[in-house]
Amino acid sequence: MGYFRENIDALDAYTPGEQPQEAGYIKLNTNESPYPPARAVLSAMRKAVNGDLRLYPDPLATAVRVKAAGIFGVEPEMVIVGNGSDDVLSILMRSFVGERDKVVFLNPSYGLYSVLTDIQNGRACRVEYTDDFRLPAEIVQQGAKLTFVCSPNNPTGTATAPDEIARLAAASPGVVVVDEAYADFADSTCIGLVRSHENLVVLRSFSKSYSLAGLRIGLGIAGRGLIAGMMKVKDSYNVERLGIVGAAAALDNVDKMQANVKKVKRDRKYLSQRLELFGFRVIPSQANFVFAFPPMPAVELYEQLKARKILVRYWSRPRLRDGVRISIGTRNELDALLAATDEILAGHKR
Repeated sequence: MGYFRENIDALDAYTPGEQPQEAGYIKLNTNESPYPPARAVLSAMRKAVNGDLRLYPDPLATAVRVKAAGIFGVEPEMVIVGNGSDDVLSILMRSFVGERDKVVFLNPSYGLYSVLTDIQNGRACRVEYTDDFRLPAEIVQQGAKLTFVCSPNNPTGTATAPDEIARLAAASPGVVVVDEAYADFADSTCIGLVRSHENLVVLRSFSKSYSLAGLRIGLGIAGRGLIAGMMKVKDSYNVERLGIVGAAAALDNVDKMQANVKKVKRDRKYLSQRLELFGFRVIPSQANFVFAFPPMPAVELYEQLKARKILVRYWSRPRLRDGVRISIGTRNELDALLAATDEILAGHKR
């Protein structure tokens, strides 16, 4: 039509995992929690469904900032709350990236980094992970405005050690962002580095471990200077009233989250071991999913599972097209997946 900017016309939009519109599917494709949030969260939100919904929410999401700061050992002024961590990613892009500015991210990793760069008409610099998914030396790029590291990485589940991130932040000319959407399932976090590295931002999400994907709540944690600047860029009321109530209640019930995380980690090990018995090569994961290479064409496995109403995630991109990403569901859901996979593999061998 000629109305859009040229870079938007040319944009390949981000494609979220499939959300089926009919019942009966086992969804192991979008890394949602298989368990409900704490009852106290639901109770707090029901109580908040009242006449106050006519009022705008707190533009700073103060209750969430204060509670998150207490949990992570920072000050509230070092926390920004977003409409999901994707919103915080967008705020970061709008804060630091202008036309043709360089944005560095790893490959394979979360596809939204590339899309947000293209929306800003920035210059995407994709750097390949090493074969064992460690940071390559090329991750430090002269002139980079933003450098993204997803840890644990989506879709591989591999994590980058905090000491590697510290070295990266010290060497990088711009802002380094560690996307820790899956960190509650991992062995370490980089939040403790934000005090000593003024160019470091760590992101957290309530969508995975806190079982609140439907609320769209995420956090950015950084030094006061970065957060103050990002506050200028965010939408005035970027987090809605019920989201603030639900997230604050979730932070009051961390023990419930941790109990669910323990079950997910247990079943992550179970799934990995069972898949290996089927002949899969499974990348060791620190997230709430595994990435596995089946002993048959991955696209065929994906399609045959989908025909049985079991959804896993498949990409046709290099380094990913020979595998599938499988979210950790309930034990019953995983057993259904394994039974279907066994049947599919048997048919493939005939």
